[in-house]
Amino acid sequence: MGTTDPGVHVTGLGAVSCLGAGTGAFWTGLTSTAPRPTPVAGLTERVPDVLAYQVPEGAAGTGDPYGRATRLALHAARQAVADAGLSDDEIAGMAVVLGTAGGESGERDGVTTPPAGWAPVFRLASEVGGELGAFGTNINVSNACAASGYALSVAMDLIGCGEADTVLVGGAEALGWAPLAGFSRLGANDPELCRPFDADRRGTVFGEGAAMLVVRSARAAAGRPSYGRLSGGGWSCDAHHLTAPDPAGDQPVRAAREALREAASGPEDIGCVVPHGTGTAHNDVLETRVLREVLGDRLERVPLFSLKAFIGHTAGAAAAFAVVAAALMARHGRIPANIAPRRQDPECPVWLPRDAVPLRRRRILLNAYAFGGSNVSLVFEGGTR
Repeated sequence: MGTTDPGVHVTGLGAVSCLGAGTGAFWTGLTSTAPRPTPVAGLTERVPDVLAYQVPEGAAGTGDPYGRATRLALHAARQAVADAGLSDDEIAGMAVVLGTAGGESGERDGVTTPPAGWAPVFRLASEVGGELGAFGTNINVSNACAASGYALSVAMDLIGCGEADTVLVGGAEALGWAPLAGFSRLGANDPELCRPFDADRRGTVFGEGAAMLVVRSARAAAGRPSYGRLSGGGWSCDAHHLTAPDPAGDQPVRAAREALREAASGPEDIGCVVPHGTGTAHNDVLETRVLREVLGDRLERVPLFSLKAFIGHTAGAAAAFAVVAAALMARHGRIPANIAPRRQDPECPVWLPRDAVPLRRRRILLNAYAFGGSNVSLVFEGGTR
């Protein structure tokens, strides 16, 4: 990743998830709700043990010509643009960078005869940009479950290189039968809950939704309220296996250290970690080892917030949701209580506070990992709002 301008400010947020629509509902859910996944209609009679954290009926919006993933993205995008107070001229000049693992693949569920002129699956960024009237760069990023993490760092680079002053960036994911059935065949679906770091976990549970942010250069953000800034990011790739992470963990460590270096931060500056934390046995244990390498003897003293225990694994949108959660934690000055594991895995000696704790240091480390060995880490630094 290239050098970023230190002033990549987050000035607007939007979210739609199983917790409801809007960042207010998102924060309320993170501080007071223990949601449960529900069966996926049309799929569970064919494939066993498939649950998902689903957006409530009506929260995605209805009546427009777009697919479900795009509707989710648009709902969150409109929130973020309104929250940032962008003018029509500012919207017209902004870039749109959107991460998604599946795009609109769900529109092909149950279709055996493709219609003529089927639209491309990965069209979310262009549809969001077109609907909002944004004439800047439109980029769709789709490298599985790290997609929106990469999208965020692409947005940082666009601003840092002077190619954009304002970027609407984030991720969106709608449930699709093919990926859910594929994970079932891999034996990677938990039949009860998404329960990262729990000794009895049996896999992940997917969620759907969209998280969007407006990020701006220091010049464009001057005089505007800011949640804080994205101050560092790092990428790496294992190139080890199609699905399994490299057990050595060198490349996720490399990504996290690069993010810290770019943010001019050390382990002692990190006040919270939002881990990738999927609930799969390999991921949780490996990520614990990665955090041990990165944080050293501070590992047991740095609180983790296990976001996927609340909203499931939102695939390509996961990193964007993590940054929205980090921005809200910075705004409120506290880390919500975790949905605590019933029995924490002894191989994962991380601190998952069972009660809300103050955010004592302003920098938050966020990780996202993906099939194919794609790793991305970001550092969010809280500001004032």
